[in-house]
Amino acid sequence: MNTLLSGDYPRSRILTGILAAIVLGLAFAPFLFSGAAAINTAAKVCIFIVLVASYDLLLGYTGIVSFAHTMFFGIGGYGVGLGLYAFGASWGVLALGILLALVVGVVLAFLIGLLSLRVRAIFYAMITLAVASAFLILATQFSEYTGGEDGRSFSVPQVLRPGYRLLDQPVFGTVINGRVLAYYLVFAMAVTLFLLALRVVNSPFGRVLQAIRENDMRAEALGYRVVYYRTVANCLAAGMAVLAGAMSAIWLRYTGPDTTLSFAIMLDILLMVVIGGMGTLYGAVIGATLFIVAQNYLQKLMATASTATEGIPLLPKLLHPDRWLLLLGLLFVLSVYFFPTGIVGRLRGKSG
Repeated sequence: MNTLLSGDYPRSRILTGILAAIVLGLAFAPFLFSGAAAINTAAKVCIFIVLVASYDLLLGYTGIVSFAHTMFFGIGGYGVGLGLYAFGASWGVLALGILLALVVGVVLAFLIGLLSLRVRAIFYAMITLAVASAFLILATQFSEYTGGEDGRSFSVPQVLRPGYRLLDQPVFGTVINGRVLAYYLVFAMAVTLFLLALRVVNSPFGRVLQAIRENDMRAEALGYRVVYYRTVANCLAAGMAVLAGAMSAIWLRYTGPDTTLSFAIMLDILLMVVIGGMGTLYGAVIGATLFIVAQNYLQKLMATASTATEGIPLLPKLLHPDRWLLLLGLLFVLSVYFFPTGIVGRLRGKSG
């Protein structure tokens, strides 16, 4: 266990319990929850855990504020989607699409980092925002290749399609079809990438990143090449985001600007990082889970509450499902107020 978690334990019984519940819930989601909505939510949680962890590597561990993270997410989605759309649904095409997307994403991150990370934080953030906006425009304008604003739907390998049956008989009441296998592919990728990210941040390289975050001038004075370390961190985070985009494309069998390149996704990532806790990858697990579950089920809960309080003045209108974003924003403000270091930071603080 020490090797698996790279020596980075939750350091709180409550936090350990919450993380264990989330991991077990995701591991057995197809068997625990019925219906397409539940497994879709679980798959989205897995994807965003990787995406949020990759962004925390930049913001929480290195102190880099970037608005281009959804661009790399989109590169992964389009790399897989356009490859499968153009050349057919085979494992070879899938692997090649992921590989090419990784190369494009990492090279682009390297160039952005090398050319831009010497400037001050706010100027770097503006540069990344401009690059991400340009990429979004390119994806929507080159509709002949990308499908434009409509995106592209495509087929995945036969084993990952809903019609495929691995076993004739259900297991614990669940049919093991291609959809379940696709979910476990996404889950396995999420677990692997998260554990690799834990290894990175708890290595000597990760310690240098944290030193740069705290005081880059002092780190430079100690002999560390700050631009080099920031650029490598940028490339690692971009690579993880590309793979998260590939996971999303495999699961949705669709890629488009609204699902991968939207600036709203970038804001969601920031919210998840802050809610979970910056500078701790476990925060990505909790932040992504809470946010995605709220995003998918808060409206239904509010509709039920609105119906149940019909006789009370004003309350049914306040709890109307159309106002779910208002309640979500209120919950975010309260979480920041009561958990300024994030949920993980607060729980670890209590345990200490």
